[in-house]
Amino acid sequence: MLITLVRSYLRPYAPLVTAVVVLQLASTIAALFLPSLNAQIIDEGVAEGDTEYIWNIGMVMLWVSLIQVAAAIAAVFFGSKAAMALGRDLRKSVFHRVSGYSAQEVSHFGAPSLITRGTNDVQQVQMLVLMGLNFMVAAPIMCIGGIFMALREEPALSWLVWVSVPALFVVVGFLVWRLMPLFRTMQVKIDNINGVLREQITGIRVVRAFVREPYEAQRFGRANRELTDVSLAVGSLFVLMFPAIGMILHLATAAVLWFGGIRVAAGEMEVGALTAFLQYLLQILVAVMMGTFMAMMIPRASVCAERIGEVLDIEPSIHETDRPLQPASKAGVVEFRGVTFAYPGAEEPVLKNISFTARPGQTTAIVGSTGAGKSTLISMLPRLFDVGSGQVLLDGVPVTDMARPDITDRVALVPQRPYLFSGTIAHNLRFGNPNAHDDDLWDALTVAQAADFVRAKDRGLEAPVSQGGTNVSGGQRQRLCIARALVAEPKVYLFDDSFSALDVTTDSRLRAALKSKTRDATVIIVAQRVTTITDADQILVMENGEIVARGTHEELLETSPTYQEIVESQTTAEEVA
Repeated sequence: MLITLVRSYLRPYAPLVTAVVVLQLASTIAALFLPSLNAQIIDEGVAEGDTEYIWNIGMVMLWVSLIQVAAAIAAVFFGSKAAMALGRDLRKSVFHRVSGYSAQEVSHFGAPSLITRGTNDVQQVQMLVLMGLNFMVAAPIMCIGGIFMALREEPALSWLVWVSVPALFVVVGFLVWRLMPLFRTMQVKIDNINGVLREQITGIRVVRAFVREPYEAQRFGRANRELTDVSLAVGSLFVLMFPAIGMILHLATAAVLWFGGIRVAAGEMEVGALTAFLQYLLQILVAVMMGTFMAMMIPRASVCAERIGEVLDIEPSIHETDRPLQPASKAGVVEFRGVTFAYPGAEEPVLKNISFTARPGQTTAIVGSTGAGKSTLISMLPRLFDVGSGQVLLDGVPVTDMARPDITDRVALVPQRPYLFSGTIAHNLRFGNPNAHDDDLWDALTVAQAADFVRAKDRGLEAPVSQGGTNVSGGQRQRLCIARALVAEPKVYLFDDSFSALDVTTDSRLRAALKSKTRDATVIIVAQRVTTITDADQILVMENGEIVARGTHEELLETSPTYQEIVESQTTAEEVA
């Protein structure tokens, strides 16, 4: 997966990679040429007392060194550009893929894991490519070229090369074999600690309300300790790496000096050749060390690439049609025909044979016990989920045959859990209509009963909103989300228990103001509080994923035991009526 991922995302930057290879080749050849020149200075300049020869070869060495430095700098520059571009494109692909996920795919991976895969995992692959372009291109050239040049200088000492290099490869192979499973475990532990942190930060009010700080501290400490233990296991192997490599390096150096010194004393080898051979051996071992360093990064990057590949390869359960149909009208007629839906792995469908029609100018309310399938039902219209069987039609066209912009142009959803994005109040209100004027925003805020508290803020519409809307109360957040839907001016409004955080007085005023604003639109309300839907044109009573009764408030009070039970659980039927 790692090779496939890197090859695919580096392909657009092939010219940069080619430049890196050429420049690294030039830099490495220059580096390999320097010991040979140094040997000539010693054997033919110093030994013979030829100062002019020393100066001439010295100038050649200076120019070769300048070429090496310039080529190395340029190679790092182009390599960095290619690696950073790969990381950017990979993050972009992960983001766009996740943006196309339905709630089903998001829940499959989990938000903390998706965050880790789109940031930390991508960074690991990006770093491998960066180091690879800087080291892995030069290392093989240096290793092969060093072996060739060393053998050219003194073939009799070649056995030192054949012993030292395999010894390093054995050490590297053992460490990589041990590190691969540890790195895979480490990424999982990072997911876990991200999940714990995300839950604790999001639910800090609940934690404090129930005085659960000690328990959450223990929970975080456990996740932190698990990550630390794995990191220590990885570190313990890294600790072994450099002493082992250093030991091989020093033993090889001592062996060259010992056996080479014997040959020099016997007149079988020049001092310059011995010096060059030692430098070449060191270059070979340094090249292997660079390869070792890269090899230590490969296991973790491979694990990260597999995790990224899982995100990119999974097929979203919701597909856009290749030939979208455009409804003939934009009236906002909603129709459910025999809709059945089951969550993956569930034993029973959460929705069973649901059929009803919601028309413009009418309010359709959906009530039922917790877990009856009310929120799942209205999630079918904006295609947060796709039906298992049956059809959901919008203005006579199945939503599965419509382009998503055509759906969102007609439908606005106020979710059960209101969410605001970091920015300003105006930025959040314009989410569904970027071109809305300030007057439109104030009009929507007035209807949503939010204008007063927005005006009370120092900067009004430009007042800052923190991520999730945590700097406003639950009722204010709910009203701002309602105002956001109103600014979009859709033909269908979906309110998923969107009035639960409002007091009775504010709820009453808001519903009264909504009537004039949504007079020509289709309104579908999921409600827990019966007082919110007593004047609805039709009320659907759900139980165990089925519509067990339908009608007006008065009709259901007479005919539906389930509805009567819901009403009586909140107040007496006479008080509600």
